[in-house]
Amino acid sequence: MAEMLMMPTLGLTMTEGTVDQWYKKVGDKVSKGEPVVAISSEKLTHDVEAPCDGILLAISVEDGGEAPCKAAIGYVGAEGEEVPKSDGVTETTSEKVKTESQVEPSATNTEVQIQSVERQEGARIFATPLARKLAAEKGYELQDVVGTGGNGRITRLDVNRHVPSPAVVNSGIVGTIGEGLNGMRKVIAQRMHHSLHHTAQLTLQRKADITELMTFRKELKVKAGDSLNRQALSINTLLIKAVSLALQDYPEMNAWYDGQQHTLVEGVSVGVAVAVDDGLVVPVIQNVHQKSLTQIGSDFSEVTSQAIDGTLAGDKYTGSTFTITNLGSLGIEYFTPILNTPEVGILGIGATSRRLDIDEEQQLVIHQELPLSLTFDHQVIDGSPAAEFLQRVVYYLENPYALIV
Repeated sequence: MAEMLMMPTLGLTMTEGTVDQWYKKVGDKVSKGEPVVAISSEKLTHDVEAPCDGILLAISVEDGGEAPCKAAIGYVGAEGEEVPKSDGVTETTSEKVKTESQVEPSATNTEVQIQSVERQEGARIFATPLARKLAAEKGYELQDVVGTGGNGRITRLDVNRHVPSPAVVNSGIVGTIGEGLNGMRKVIAQRMHHSLHHTAQLTLQRKADITELMTFRKELKVKAGDSLNRQALSINTLLIKAVSLALQDYPEMNAWYDGQQHTLVEGVSVGVAVAVDDGLVVPVIQNVHQKSLTQIGSDFSEVTSQAIDGTLAGDKYTGSTFTITNLGSLGIEYFTPILNTPEVGILGIGATSRRLDIDEEQQLVIHQELPLSLTFDHQVIDGSPAAEFLQRVVYYLENPYALIV
């Protein structure tokens, strides 16, 4: 029997993927393990490989089409083998996608609009996560869409069939977010738009005096010599450690909020924003709270280099509870990083600077300072605890020996 090419699940928040490009045409020969099609998720692009030797028997989702995770996007097998019509997985075909996206206004649509007006104000709106995401992309208000699922639940089909009022059409917000973009760029556009429109983002900024931290690094390098991995004392490693300790002190910042459920996460896993040729990815250092500086440095070097090379495994992009993004190497001091939802906090790192000061003995001294920009979701975190968390990060950076206690 023909074997299915499946839309993979690459992250905790991934519900569907986009088919970017088929490398083969129907009828082409393929070898087991050979990349057959490129797909995009919320955070990265990924090649789906042939599960066996044979030929590409069928393509269920064409370039640019979307499919739920674990759905069939194509089939591989021996020439003449029959393609299964049903395998227990909901299949999204290109014809189905086309049909849903091209539904013409009808009496049914008019009826939907009338019913949406009659929905009681304040009543709970039931909708699938996919329907909520699609409605946000199209700029639709869920209360204007009538659901045909159980308990009136709004489905993806309901959103596709919805015809907005002229006032909404004229507002200029209707249309697919990321339209005109491809691959990872389109995914980034959709994700950033979703983050900004579904959270209440506020950014706090201050500097940390890292003079003692730089002295600490030099002393430890001299004392440890070759026995210490050089990555263990990199600024990024020390920042990750400081953030990890601060998150343990302020667990409300180590959380997820997706608009429906607020979860305090026990372990600390830090995502690190990395620029790649196609855009931006966020590889994750798992369980930072359990690791030494040497382990953190080694993991940081490994995941970032593999992310840049495009060889990092898909599961290494998932599970982050907080993200760090560093623009210091480009000379940027302060900026307003966008939340990597469903996380509730992200820390931006700026370029170090030097400041002259006079000490108690009236001598000129040079201080090195590091700009920090903390963006948080004001829906679940107030300004005062967010400021206290940032202050705690500064404490660890200004008291570096606390990083190795």
